[in-house]
Amino acid sequence: MTEIGIVALQGDVREHAHLVRSLGWKPHQVRLPEDLRDLDGLIFPGGESTTIARLADRFGLVEPLRQAITGGLPTFGTCAGMIFLASEVAESSQLVLGVLDATVQRNAFGRQNDSFEADLDVKGFDEPFHAVFIRAPWFGRVGKEVEVLAELDGHPVLVRQGTIVAAAFHPELTGDSRLHKMALSMGAA
Repeated sequence: MTEIGIVALQGDVREHAHLVRSLGWKPHQVRLPEDLRDLDGLIFPGGESTTIARLADRFGLVEPLRQAITGGLPTFGTCAGMIFLASEVAESSQLVLGVLDATVQRNAFGRQNDSFEADLDVKGFDEPFHAVFIRAPWFGRVGKEVEVLAELDGHPVLVRQGTIVAAAFHPELTGDSRLHKMALSMGAA
């Protein structure tokens, strides 16, 4: 059975696990380095990126996560997870994994009360994807190897680089599993 790790330090772990199960895959919570063994994919959920980074550092996960991702493990980061994957956060010195060649602007669309939903045209999808943006970031810069899969107001909000897919929004809140399948099926047998 395909086993998908969900970094379970903080954030929308339960919601991602539900979508993983809906695809017939097994969710596995990742809190310690040994939890990364034998995974077919990895999810970084939305939540608070600085908290996720601090806890990952405290539990010795930072370098094992980098190694797993750069080693080719299919990885999907949403909102705060996207921020943690990036190489840089604008106007911040917060800890990031640096595995996605992009600069992220935190809370780019505004604060909590500026949260909204939008239908996105996603490259490769026949129908729009209904996206939920909550204190959402966007990509201010993407590297040459980064493919933009969707934009909103001229800003990249969904990208892919190799086996990494990152979204500025919360697909786990929609019940639509297409992005999870696209991002993680590279590791599915």
